[in-house]
Amino acid sequence: MTLVMAFAGGKGAAMAGDMREITFLGDPASIALLERELYAGDLATDDRLLARAGELGVELSIRDDKVKVRERGGVLVGEVTSLEGGVLRSRRVYATAGAYAIADFGGEAPVLRGQGGAGNFVVLGNELTKAIANRCIRERWKGGGLPDAVEILAGALGEAAAATPSVSRRFILVQTGEKADLGKVMEEDGIPGPAGSRERPGG
Repeated sequence: MTLVMAFAGGKGAAMAGDMREITFLGDPASIALLERELYAGDLATDDRLLARAGELGVELSIRDDKVKVRERGGVLVGEVTSLEGGVLRSRRVYATAGAYAIADFGGEAPVLRGQGGAGNFVVLGNELTKAIANRCIRERWKGGGLPDAVEILAGALGEAAAATPSVSRRFILVQTGEKADLGKVMEEDGIPGPAGSRERPGG
């Protein structure tokens, strides 16, 4: 129920995330149906979501104050979470000037899923929000600088919020001009290995 986007540029990084969290309570089959309809884009407003939840007997708790992106020691960190089989799982993106990395949490140990250098966007969310964000990137990114990337992040969050109640209209956007130690911050989260450093190359 979220959208977190990051951009790692050669001279800085930016990250944006919405603030919505939705908790479902009720029959698992009804919840699964409601989630499918939500992620398919069939429920485009808060009112429609609440009405459909009432029809299915699903109780919803909606909050718009969850902080999903932050800065830690010059590294931007964003996180999306999901409850799968009673286990809380999350995916985090780390970004700084010249580098980014993605890791999964919720299993026996954190798992590094990918990493790369400058000039890359990363999108975390459900299938609908990811599709909206990736379309905005394809249509608007012309290989510019950090300010251009920031405009795309803000625009994509706005479009997603207008299209689905899984994303709040308020969002947080953070930036850094530092080429910080990505690996150090990731090691603090239990992810071993040289996932990034101040010497890491990147455009």
